[in-house]
Amino acid sequence: MKISVVIPVYNEEEIIPVLYERVSSAMIKWIDDFEIICVNDGSKDRTIDLLIDCHRKDPRWKVVSLSRNFGHQAAFLAGLTHASGDLIAMIDGDLQDPPELLENFKNKILDGYDVVFGVRKKRKEIVWKKLAYKIYYRFLKKVSQVPIPLDSGDFSMITRNVLNEILASKEHSLFIRGIRSWVGFQQFGYEYERDKRYGGEPKYTLKKLFQLAYNGVFSFSTF
Repeated sequence: MKISVVIPVYNEEEIIPVLYERVSSAMIKWIDDFEIICVNDGSKDRTIDLLIDCHRKDPRWKVVSLSRNFGHQAAFLAGLTHASGDLIAMIDGDLQDPPELLENFKNKILDGYDVVFGVRKKRKEIVWKKLAYKIYYRFLKKVSQVPIPLDSGDFSMITRNVLNEILASKEHSLFIRGIRSWVGFQQFGYEYERDKRYGGEPKYTLKKLFQLAYNGVFSFSTF
């Protein structure tokens, strides 16, 4: 069994060395055949150089470099289209989602699930942001025709069959966690505590968060 891990990154030069160490250590402990696909989303710092260094140290670390900044969801999609694994994981590059949990996700899939996604039972973020997320997800649950789980993000692991259906959807207003719910299959929510960002500045501005929220409501609701 081969596992692909897709990680979008944007101006994360402070984090890349630690990201390499933690993800590599987490994967090597429990599986031999894996690939890490880092998607450089038009970074303007040394991110791409550091990612290439990661590839030179370990060819299982691969780099997709976008021609400009297309955004977090588009970067995820670019990585997913290049994933060759039987199981495919998605994780943010800021280390708020612990890569050490991917083994637990894989074990749940071996129990018979097709999708295992992280459910944030606790966030280490500023108060207004936590409140905004809480209100939004509950509003989305109320108006959506698709049962999108509360407090779930992109942190997940899916089977190849699920990935094929996600890629076949051809959705342009990207809200991947919504598409992941929409395609169906047996899904399991794994509760965890989300860490604070390891370093650097958050890349989701208020404008970008609003765009993501907009896509969630208008792509998955007739409300």
